Amino acid sequence: MSRNILVTGGAGFIGSHLVRHFVKKYNNYNIVNLDSLTYASNYSYIKDLESYNNYEFVKGDITNSSEIENLFINNNIDSIIHLAAESHVDNSIDSPLIFGETNVIGTLNLLNIAKKHWCDKHQVNNVFHHVSTDEVYGTLGNDGLFKENHPYDPRSPYSASKASSDHFVRAFYHTYKLPVKISNCSNNFGPNQNQEKLIPVVIKSIINNKKIPIYGDGSNIRDWLYVQDHADAIDLIFHKGKLGDTYNIGGGNELNNNNLVNELIKIADNKLGREYGSSKKLIKYVDDRKGHDFRYAIDFSKLTSDLGWTPKIDFTKALSETVEWYINKINK
Repeated sequence: MSRNILVTGGAGFIGSHLVRHFVKKYNNYNIVNLDSLTYASNYSYIKDLESYNNYEFVKGDITNSSEIENLFINNNIDSIIHLAAESHVDNSIDSPLIFGETNVIGTLNLLNIAKKHWCDKHQVNNVFHHVSTDEVYGTLGNDGLFKENHPYDPRSPYSASKASSDHFVRAFYHTYKLPVKISNCSNNFGPNQNQEKLIPVVIKSIINNKKIPIYGDGSNIRDWLYVQDHADAIDLIFHKGKLGDTYNIGGGNELNNNNLVNELIKIADNKLGREYGSSKKLIKYVDDRKGHDFRYAIDFSKLTSDLGWTPKIDFTKALSETVEWYINKINK
């Protein structure tokens, strides 16, 4: 079956890996990559895809109705994988309005245009896959895991905007029978992540012998998901997930920030030919983020039991490959 898929945010971190995955794996799919190329994008990472006949890049904004409408008409879009979002929590604290505009209004715009083009045609291959975050669930104590039915309790403007967009996606499913699927993922890492995020910040600091900032006392805990494993999971949910359902995607790699930073130091010092652990002296604890959630931990057993997905890539190996990528990029 051929498809015409609109991927939003395909020049961003997760989106760039997903676009590459789909373009190379499915030569009978036409992939239209829509991205506004904000500071967090890195189109150079996927520029080589321009040589593929089943790929097209369009610079545009998901909040622009006429742009989206034209894409649907000109490309006969039958599916959407929606990743475009403002995602940096610190920025959402300083400038919450843009998060509402992009993450909520942008999503609502896509939903409305998809409804217009799909809901009266009853095509069997239409899918609106909305990619979201585990941060919509709030925070955990030392125990427990986020399941798909966990109550929403967003604590930052970012997570509130994503929670709102999740609710709109579900509302369009129940109200208009729009064929939607939702996935909520844990913290991603890997090549091509913007250097405002924790793992790139740490790696860059080590390489440049700069202070490594850690919020609070470093006890906050996150589950880490390698971006290629995430792309594989999205692929599986897009093709085989049940319409109207939500699937959690996690890596099963739960670490507090202190342990994560020390692991990165160990790997980076070795690759840079430095004395083991010598970069620990760079660690600097800074004032905690406002409303900093203590712990995220995700239960992805539904994705495993229903669709057979588990993370494939060893966590330490993935961290090592990520460090290597940033060393090569920064030292060019």
